[in-house]
Amino acid sequence: MSIYSSEIILRTIDFVRSKSEGESSGHDWWHIYRVHKLAVYLAKKENADLFIVELAALLHDLDDWKFNESGSQQALEWLNKCDIQEETAHIILSVINQVSFKGAGESDKTDTLEARVVQDADRLDAMGAIGIARAFAYGGFKNRELFNPDIRPEIHENFEAYKKSCGHTINHFYEKLLLLKDNLHTASAKILAEERHLFMEEFLSQFYKEWDFTGKI
Repeated sequence: MSIYSSEIILRTIDFVRSKSEGESSGHDWWHIYRVHKLAVYLAKKENADLFIVELAALLHDLDDWKFNESGSQQALEWLNKCDIQEETAHIILSVINQVSFKGAGESDKTDTLEARVVQDADRLDAMGAIGIARAFAYGGFKNRELFNPDIRPEIHENFEAYKKSCGHTINHFYEKLLLLKDNLHTASAKILAEERHLFMEEFLSQFYKEWDFTGKI
């Protein structure tokens, strides 16, 4: 990577950190930091374009539908500010647009190796111990119940149905988190996902065990 490219990455880190630090839903700067690190690791393993991957990973949440209702294009504005070539900016934005999970019924198609790498990195951060912590942080942020045994999980057929979902946090495991392992693309990510997926299953088993406890007082 050239000195010029490295400078852009460093500037982007500072920019994104200033926009996301202290955010409380689990989509804070440290989420971006982890996804960036995971994406770099996967990119090197899979021989993806590192510059594309790094910028897409760093910018992937700026215009996320869960937080940006204004329709603004902060990622594009930043790339233009950095004088990124139009063709390269288009590729980065395309990768970003393919990152988000859109519901069990929606296709997870990706059209480039770089999109697969960044999508996998973001999904790995939604799994395991950190994924569990982030799920409950987001549930609290959205004022959702921890668990309600009377409300069953839904398999959302399309993105609109997924966006409108407001179920309790335990349902989110079945509606998204437990589905991620089998929807990863890269061999490197699949290896990392095994332990994280197993930990989520173990957590749910312990959760239900404690929830159903009927020991004598």
